[in-house]
Amino acid sequence: MSRVRAGVLALQGGVAEHARVLERLGVEVVLVRRERDLAGPDGTRLDALVLPGGESSTQDRLLRLLELASPLRAAIAAGLPTLGTCAGLILLARDVLDPAPGQQSLGFLDIAVRRNAFGAQLASTEAEFAVDAAGVSGTGAEGAVRGALIRTPEIVSVGAGARAIARADGRILGATSVAASGSGSGADVSGAGASGAGRLGRSGTPGGGSSLRLGTVTGISFHPELSGDPAVHRALLELAADPDRADADVRLAAG
Repeated sequence: MSRVRAGVLALQGGVAEHARVLERLGVEVVLVRRERDLAGPDGTRLDALVLPGGESSTQDRLLRLLELASPLRAAIAAGLPTLGTCAGLILLARDVLDPAPGQQSLGFLDIAVRRNAFGAQLASTEAEFAVDAAGVSGTGAEGAVRGALIRTPEIVSVGAGARAIARADGRILGATSVAASGSGSGADVSGAGASGAGRLGRSGTPGGGSSLRLGTVTGISFHPELSGDPAVHRALLELAADPDRADADVRLAAG
């Protein structure tokens, strides 16, 4: 059986940090810079994709300059499990309330975001977000996912095609897509067998009583790749490995 192939959009930003986390989880990492990187020489597509943090307006410009925006949209629309962190969240959003001049987004996640809502880089910090079956909420509880907040965008509103999975101080810091029926889709990584293998405990280690359920498209404001916590990446890979996942939630969010 071939290894899982996870792509990291490698135009700008925290590419190496995400690649290291994915490599530690045992997957083949593909740095995506051109359309051809979305599939191998044999035509085999990626199993998962990460859009890293960085400068969302710069990444948007490079996507269009390199004629990568349309192929990327097509890959996500075809059901590619996708995680965006910080700038990646902004790229995935339906609406960017304070875009840079000419800035566009891919529009797959039914949310409205505001860039740099938490202030300048000097205001950056690290926090814990508790994991439960519905997603991520609260702070510091058992099963927490740890991540850095760096010039953090805020999710201002969540539409019917998504659900919030992370909050801090009353602000929404993460959302994931749900199926058209509203029942949600994705991989629930709580309890794969009696041994607990595949479950996400504290800091993403096996065991524990918590889980993180992702839809096919997920965006988070924080940076788990900088904290050494693989829980969110592991959940993305669990989704990619799930043969029964539904792709009904993969569509451009309605404006």
